Amino acid sequence: MGLCNISLALLFILGSALIQSSHAQDTRQDYLNSHNAARAAVGVGPLTWDDNVARYAQNYANQRVGDCKLVHSKGPYGENLAMSTGDLSGTAAVDLWVKEKADYSYKSNSCAAGKVCGHYTQVVWRKSARVGCAKVRCSSGGTFIGCNYDPPGNYVGEKPY
Repeated sequence: MGLCNISLALLFILGSALIQSSHAQDTRQDYLNSHNAARAAVGVGPLTWDDNVARYAQNYANQRVGDCKLVHSKGPYGENLAMSTGDLSGTAAVDLWVKEKADYSYKSNSCAAGKVCGHYTQVVWRKSARVGCAKVRCSSGGTFIGCNYDPPGNYVGEKPY
């Protein structure tokens, strides 16, 4: 086998690995791992996957396919939403929410002035025990991801942990 053939074979293998890894970031375990790493970092127990909550998230995500807008469902669960004009993995969405930790003050239980941190506090909300997430590709080519939490969090005056 010539050097060119070996290089092409390696390129194909690497390309296949990259394609598989991007899809692998959307499994229920990927969502759980990302959430639970953030929770463990502040001493909060892990979430478990709940198929009923996931069905709710999927049903709502399916309704957003046409417009991909970040509009909350106003349902019975806590909810975090993310969207992108291109492909966005489930783990990347959770990472976006967790990055809000930098703008959250546990001492004052508030966000920095002009910042948002409620997605982060929902991820680490101690009383939330179950999660279900869903991802859809929107008709625009974008991505919509929603995760729902049971019981919900972010109650005014309560600290997340």
